[in-house]
Amino acid sequence: MSVHPEKLIIATRASRLALWQAEFVQAKLQALYPACRVELLTMTTRGDQILDRTLSKVGGKGLFVKELETALLDGRADLAVHSLKDVPMDLGSPFQLAVVMERADPRDAFVSNKYEKLADLPEGAVVGTSSLRRESQIRANFPHLVVKPLRGNLDTRLGKLDNGEYDAIILAAAGLQRLGLEERIRSCLSVQDSLPAAGQGALGIEILDSRPDVLAALQPLSCQETLACVTAERAVSSFLGGSCQVPLAAHALINGSELVIQAFVALPDGTKVLRAQSSGPVGQAEQLGLAVAKELHQAGADKILATLLNN
Repeated sequence: MSVHPEKLIIATRASRLALWQAEFVQAKLQALYPACRVELLTMTTRGDQILDRTLSKVGGKGLFVKELETALLDGRADLAVHSLKDVPMDLGSPFQLAVVMERADPRDAFVSNKYEKLADLPEGAVVGTSSLRRESQIRANFPHLVVKPLRGNLDTRLGKLDNGEYDAIILAAAGLQRLGLEERIRSCLSVQDSLPAAGQGALGIEILDSRPDVLAALQPLSCQETLACVTAERAVSSFLGGSCQVPLAAHALINGSELVIQAFVALPDGTKVLRAQSSGPVGQAEQLGLAVAKELHQAGADKILATLLNN
């Protein structure tokens, strides 16, 4: 079977960051297959349209992929490019995660026009974030701060900060770096202070199960080290039913021949935080993720999850 396609259409959200990601993949494919026409199909998803409520209240991150999946199903697109942390854990047939690309910076970034880091914020200062994961860690470590919801694309969020609605906001470092906005980052939060979401900083490419031709064409874009790390991270989220309604984090890295994974589950107010860590052979990434998830479950994560999902 030939892996030199004649034409590929990439489904993407229309936000500036999503377009950067799709154009990044487009350029990689164009370099691999110079004779191939690689085009973008830009779309607005339901997640982009609902900006007055937090994701946990309107159905979660899957809202960012549904319309793109429809384009795959009806043949308007051959592949869809996503921030991997937006891809649902239970991605199943007729879809598949064809490729995970090399991860960029997985950390959270502190963005403020007045302060250098979270520890500098005075009592009552307002911090904006769209993530219960970030919120729970801020509340646990800095209970004197006020955390308020922050929705919208990257430019909208920065605009709200610049208008004085927040003293600081927390964003994914990779998104700012990809759009050439590194200068807005006052500091990056260490992984210890703000454990990232599963898959944060990585790009995932989704296709249909029924397209082995596209799967073969995409394989040169795959990063095996990143794939191992995110496999462990997503195993944690999958086992614990990870969604936007749950403050859950999982982050893995490779140290020599070993994979080290950390994870936590918390209450949004930060009053209860459960942590677990494991390490082992890289080839056992999924098993390591499941081991950490089970440790959290036994420590009481099931009670936290039941409380949150019944609210």
